[in-house]
Amino acid sequence: MFNSPTKSKEKTETSKEQNRISSGTVITGDIEAKGGFRIEGSLIGNLSTSGKVVISKGGLIKGDLTCQNADFEGSFDGKLNVEETLSLRSCAVIDGEVNAGKLSIEPGASFNATCTMKGAVKSLKNGRKEGKREEKRGEKSA
Repeated sequence: MFNSPTKSKEKTETSKEQNRISSGTVITGDIEAKGGFRIEGSLIGNLSTSGKVVISKGGLIKGDLTCQNADFEGSFDGKLNVEETLSLRSCAVIDGEVNAGKLSIEPGASFNATCTMKGAVKSLKNGRKEGKREEKRGEKSA
């Protein structure tokens, strides 16, 4: 009975924590975390977090990234999976594969990636157009 509020409080605090890789730091390897990340240095490897990832100007990730939200000013090369919103600032450089819920790109950003958007796929209704084409074909041949 008294343990429930404590557990939920711990989960909330963990997801609000901010991890930071400072400028000039190079980390090689895989990282799994629950909190957000600010990358000012370099990560050569994979990062998986349920929080937000910010790659600052001069920051680099070379590998796979899975996160809730992302805001890039730096460079990324690899597979990127963002559950919600990916925001690319004007100085961002993205290479590889991107899968995101929403995508925001400022003018000047370099986006050299294959991109897949998550969510419902809307079907195109071509019935009306096809019907008109068939009528025109019928008129021409008659």
